[in-house]
Amino acid sequence: MGEFTAKWGPLMWQALIETFQMTLISLVFSVIIGMALGVLLVLTRPNALFANKFVYNVLNILVNIVRSVPFIILLFFIIPFTKAIVGTIIGVKGVIVPLVVYTSPYIARLMESALLEVDPGVIEAYTAMGVKRRKIVWNVLIREARPAIILGLTIATVSLIGATAMAGLVGAGGLGDLAYRYGHIQYEVEVMYATVFILIILVQGIQSLGNYFASKLKRD
Repeated sequence: MGEFTAKWGPLMWQALIETFQMTLISLVFSVIIGMALGVLLVLTRPNALFANKFVYNVLNILVNIVRSVPFIILLFFIIPFTKAIVGTIIGVKGVIVPLVVYTSPYIARLMESALLEVDPGVIEAYTAMGVKRRKIVWNVLIREARPAIILGLTIATVSLIGATAMAGLVGAGGLGDLAYRYGHIQYEVEVMYATVFILIILVQGIQSLGNYFASKLKRD
């Protein structure tokens, strides 16, 4: 065990840091874009507060198109766009754009689903009392959906970690790259097992935190 830690410890630590970087940076941008899209999808759908058939249909089709493309294909498909935005297509920096493009529509759908769980009667009641629609969105709709939103973001984060592992196949770094280069190509089985173990711990920890905060918000 000591020999394994001495040999692979620094590389695994560096890979873990890279995975955290990819996940956190991508998640921040994805949450901003995805939540905005999700709110717009709910507010512009037929019979909603800001119903707009054209905007809803455009957003709905756009989200469906991006979600239809597997991440590994999307990664290569938007190479020119990625290079234009960040100037590179390799390393942690080069994979942020594909990760954001991949995750944002997924979060949008999760956000949409969470907001649609809110009882329409509650919204109707506030509307009848003359409360402004903008206040209803922030103080009622999003507030009531907070537990479902937290669970949705938890699922999205776990999915994003999986995507960062796939990104390792194209030189993005992180645990996926470590597992592929050393665990698969060089047949270092211990490295593969250690990488899988770390990913399991990460996913379990994130899911547990998400469940805790969602449960706490639900009780409040």
